[in-house]
Amino acid sequence: MSALNRLLDPTTWDSRRFDGAWRPSANTVPVVEPATGDHLARVALASPEDIAEAAEAATRAQTAWAAKPFNERAAVLRHAGDLFEQYAEEIHEWLIRESGAVPMKAGFETHVAAAECHEAAALASGPIGELLPSEQPRLSAVRRVPAGVVGVIAPFNAPLILAIRSVAPALAVGNAVVLKPDPRTAVSGGVVIARILEEAGLPPGVLQLTPGGPETGRAMVGDPNIRVISFTGSTRAGREVAQQAGRGLKRVHLELGGNSALIVLEDADIDQAASAAAFGSFFHQGQICMTTGRHLVHERLHDDFVEALRAKAAAMKVGDPHVDQVDLGPVIDEGQRDKIHALVRVGGTVATGGEYEGLFYRPTVLTNLDDGTPAWREEIFGPVAPVRPFKNPEEAVRLAANSEYGLSLGIITGDVMRAWDLAERIPTGIVHINDQTVGDEAHAPFGGVRASGTGARFGGRAANLEAFTETRWTTIQAGPGPYPW
Repeated sequence: MSALNRLLDPTTWDSRRFDGAWRPSANTVPVVEPATGDHLARVALASPEDIAEAAEAATRAQTAWAAKPFNERAAVLRHAGDLFEQYAEEIHEWLIRESGAVPMKAGFETHVAAAECHEAAALASGPIGELLPSEQPRLSAVRRVPAGVVGVIAPFNAPLILAIRSVAPALAVGNAVVLKPDPRTAVSGGVVIARILEEAGLPPGVLQLTPGGPETGRAMVGDPNIRVISFTGSTRAGREVAQQAGRGLKRVHLELGGNSALIVLEDADIDQAASAAAFGSFFHQGQICMTTGRHLVHERLHDDFVEALRAKAAAMKVGDPHVDQVDLGPVIDEGQRDKIHALVRVGGTVATGGEYEGLFYRPTVLTNLDDGTPAWREEIFGPVAPVRPFKNPEEAVRLAANSEYGLSLGIITGDVMRAWDLAERIPTGIVHINDQTVGDEAHAPFGGVRASGTGARFGGRAANLEAFTETRWTTIQAGPGPYPW
């Protein structure tokens, strides 16, 4: 236990900001446990002025970090991956208490975080360019070079994964990073990463930790020293980020909202389909961008599917995951709970759920919906499963494609080639055949289309290299050539 305490002992970081060292701050907020309302510690918030200071410091540190041999950068990230595994138990406790995750979700986050660091370490040693033919007697090459300082804005729902998946590859290719986690999960999405990288040997100044609200994010997007913005959050906020970044001619990578569909064809096994559907809609209280937000079930199976899903939802235990073995923990705060409940109450029939106590919202199944029902049309971001029937595959395609979003798609059927054909007609960034819509692996490209973001800009070597580097053309010749003047 003493080894664990050396990582996240609050006396190290309580009321402090990290810029390579932990410095006291007067601008702090409590870390609140959603399940109980208890205050666990305090974290330092960054003002817009702090962002300017952090970006300048990161710019100074980045040059030396980029100049280090690739194997030294890779070694830091490999060590970080190992530390995520070594300190997983302690990190899990913070994920459970601060974000409301059940232990399975916490374990998934640390597993992916370690994998992201190991994948990033491999990125540092990979090819960074190519040779081109030239019309002139010279060597012509295209090379990927660090962008400089990368701003990472991460949300509350999967705070560790959604921060480290940008932080690790950005560092691997020689950038410095200014990280702004959501202040509601500033420990899980910020302090944990800062402490891990500090222990892993990251040089001072290369990572700047700047938790804060929208005004802090706007300062980050507008800062001239930050050249790339990696943003994960709502579609509304993402549009604002893109507009502001465009004025500064910055590259911006957006992973936004979703209202992902699960299609259950007439040859599916009902119990298997309902089990997958329950996970897709209720995992982490539905607070995941890939959550199954729309269930499309062939009319022949619809009633039996609803009953199977209703029974599973009704049997789920909701409570404090820190003190009890539960299936669902609390939603993040009252604002999120009230948004969920408002959508549930406007249209449709509640087959089960539709109730809450404090921040504990019961898993809910809705039926009798149409295209205009808000709970069908909008992203709920809560433990709600809206279900509608369809008559034939053509109608399923039309209903699934009829959304402003395009993140993930699941299709359950005994005929995988038929599912492939349907998927080709529905615009999404991710497709899972014979699975629900939630899934993430560090080496796989991740992202959505339409209002779900700017495509697969996270995960995978090609995506990460493109996201966090600039392209530079370089030519070399033995001496200056002849010119007419």
